[in-house]
Amino acid sequence: MTARVAGTLHLAWKLLLRDWRAGELTVLAAALLVAVAAMTGVAFLTDRVGQAVELRAAESLAADLRLASTSPPGGEYEALAAQRGMRTARVSSMPSVVFTGEANTLAAVRAVTDGYPLRGRLKTSDRLLGEVGVTGEVPRPGEAWASPRLLARLGADTGTDIEVGATTLRMSRVLDFRPDEGWSFVDLAPTLLINEADLAATQLVQPGSRVSYRLLFAGDRGAVDAFKAELGERLGEGERLDDIRDTNPQIRSSMERSGRFLNLASLVSVLLAAVAVAMAARRYSHRHRDRIALMKCMGASQSTILRSSVWQLLMVALAGGVAGSLLGFLAQLGLAWTMRDLIGQALPPPGFAPAVLGLVTALSILAGFALPDLAQMGKTPPLRVLRHDLDPPPLRYGVSWLAGVAAVLALLLWIVRDTRLVLTIFAGAAATFLALGATGWLLVKSLRGFRGAAGVAWRYGLANIARRGRESVVQVVAFGLGIMVLLLLSTVRTDLMNTWRQSLPVNAPNQFLINIQPQETPAMADFLARRDMAVPRFVPLVRARMTAINGEDVAQMTFEDPQGESWARRDANLSWTDILQADNRIIAGRFWEPSFSGAEVSVEEEFGRELGLQLGDEVAFDVAGETVSARVTSFRTVEWDSFSPNFFMVFSPGVLEPFPATYITSLHVDDAQREVVLDLMRQFPSVTAIDLDAVLSQVRDVMDKAALAVQAVFVFTLLAGLTVLWAAVQATRDERRYESAMLRTFGASKRRVLGGVATEFLAIGLLAGVLAAAGATLAGWLLAENLFDLEYGFSAALWLAGPLLGMAFVGLSGLTATWRVIRQPPVSVLRTS
Repeated sequence: MTARVAGTLHLAWKLLLRDWRAGELTVLAAALLVAVAAMTGVAFLTDRVGQAVELRAAESLAADLRLASTSPPGGEYEALAAQRGMRTARVSSMPSVVFTGEANTLAAVRAVTDGYPLRGRLKTSDRLLGEVGVTGEVPRPGEAWASPRLLARLGADTGTDIEVGATTLRMSRVLDFRPDEGWSFVDLAPTLLINEADLAATQLVQPGSRVSYRLLFAGDRGAVDAFKAELGERLGEGERLDDIRDTNPQIRSSMERSGRFLNLASLVSVLLAAVAVAMAARRYSHRHRDRIALMKCMGASQSTILRSSVWQLLMVALAGGVAGSLLGFLAQLGLAWTMRDLIGQALPPPGFAPAVLGLVTALSILAGFALPDLAQMGKTPPLRVLRHDLDPPPLRYGVSWLAGVAAVLALLLWIVRDTRLVLTIFAGAAATFLALGATGWLLVKSLRGFRGAAGVAWRYGLANIARRGRESVVQVVAFGLGIMVLLLLSTVRTDLMNTWRQSLPVNAPNQFLINIQPQETPAMADFLARRDMAVPRFVPLVRARMTAINGEDVAQMTFEDPQGESWARRDANLSWTDILQADNRIIAGRFWEPSFSGAEVSVEEEFGRELGLQLGDEVAFDVAGETVSARVTSFRTVEWDSFSPNFFMVFSPGVLEPFPATYITSLHVDDAQREVVLDLMRQFPSVTAIDLDAVLSQVRDVMDKAALAVQAVFVFTLLAGLTVLWAAVQATRDERRYESAMLRTFGASKRRVLGGVATEFLAIGLLAGVLAAAGATLAGWLLAENLFDLEYGFSAALWLAGPLLGMAFVGLSGLTATWRVIRQPPVSVLRTS
């Protein structure tokens, strides 16, 4: 290190210490601390809590990763997993008719090994409708656990012998719940759980038998991700890897929404903190122009001053990055402790990546929003020592802010990796700035007409706003932005979170009834009505297989998305309707009218994207040996977490009606009505009931964890909003001190000066509060509709809270800042100004 660099570094250190002791860097440091803490806190939280959420959600697989195969998986997979320190378990499933005495029924026989399930727990009871408890065991050899549906069909209970293939087992317990219970249309039969040691004795596995094999894996996230990538390259024919995101759209939807809420909090926190940094840096540069002029008179060059400023920024960035990262780390520790009962498992320790992220965040914000002002400060002419009206050349704030926004935008795109969310927030922030600025300017100008309507204090306060029009608009925008965020946090955020959680209401459907014959629907509706249960909507279902897209055989097509190829070559469930369901929304094209009689199909948006479908494409299906074609006329989004019957492809009326169809429906059954389902199955033996309580419980747990995490992360956003308000008050503090001293010099009393300042700040607070309420309403609506797919409700309390909060906070802040000045002798203020 050369002497020149060492000298500059020493100078920067001394100036930094002096400014810190004088409180010159308080606002800037606070804003930087909040930004870094928000970003690193979210990084720590999303890393650790996200792992907990995924672990809980993984219970629907009974594992972190599942290998599905049509033939017994080779032992090399288990050996490879053991080398990676992962746990494994095996599940073999097959349909079979089971017997108890003269009764028999079709069951899904599942043979499992010790350790099953790897995620989640089995729940059993000692008799039908008995008290349910959690167990970590599996059936012992010679025993079987039967689901309540299976016992109801057989008219049996525990203690009964059951014939399974060529062997007889004793039904020792009732299997009330297993975490990987099927909720789709694949698992149609009730479950009989046996030990894998009894599988050979049943002689159910024969050449040509319909047996599905599942190899389950569990371990820490890093090992699972690496193992999944390695295993994916070794998969053979008929083998498929599944994780939670591949198998359960309801849980996937909840996880994606929770991630967006967390990212939204960190994004807004960083943007607000960047605004506060810019305002603090501008005030800092204005207050230090005299010092720069004096340094130049003492021989310091402009390059020396610039290098000193850069070194100071690097020191502040290092301190802010370290302190903010530490605060973020402590925040996630506190959250993990708060969530200890909900998570129910030890969280893995966080890595060092978020700490590095904190330093990058600090450098990006300071370089983008503070460096331009500090660099311009170095251009202060030395003659300012004698003439205080000499300022450096005006900074091109448009170019400066554009560079700052570009730096932060690049940073957030790299960190968040949600382009839609980042661009939406940035576009909303830009629109908010412009709207607040334009509206604030109009409101400030309109105040001139009220200046003669009251006493001296009123006229003085309004005159201050009108006279400093540009500064007043900046303050209105800054205060309005801060208050808007507070409103979003206190009101709109609560509404969004409640709406999200209410999207899965307590009475959400928890039973799917499938394989209902057309002639059974009237009798079933009467059965439910006589038991005071709501009669659900019966939806037709037709089995088919896709054969062509635009005349091209799908077997010969190459799909860009592997999932699309899988969808195209498997059996599909189709339906038809004359009206669009409430939990479906058209995003492209048009939906047919109820009286329409053509051949059209509406496609779920993600499904269509994976297949590469476009509006106007023609799809063909093989239905009961006949070819059926229809044109794609619309794409839909589906609220899968509504748990209502929904389909990837829905046809217009008349296309599928000539073909044999069964019906499905969903309904909510309380715990006290569990026996109704058993009675229904006895009266309609061909109908299969699929219990969705397991998935509903998992989705609710995901929502509860995510909601608690979001509440904690939004604290950083609240602090960022308060920092903006603080910076806005401090921005004009020096000017107000000087004005108050001048007024008292000319004979104004403390009370009159205080009244004028109160009028000014109350008026600014009122304007900012009105604009904040409007901005919060618009922002809440945009977030709900465009990012979270939720329905937003207008809040009248928002429009009352905005002006009141603005007047209270801005008025109190202004009076607090001015009261200290009023108590000082004017002569001391004028001497230091």
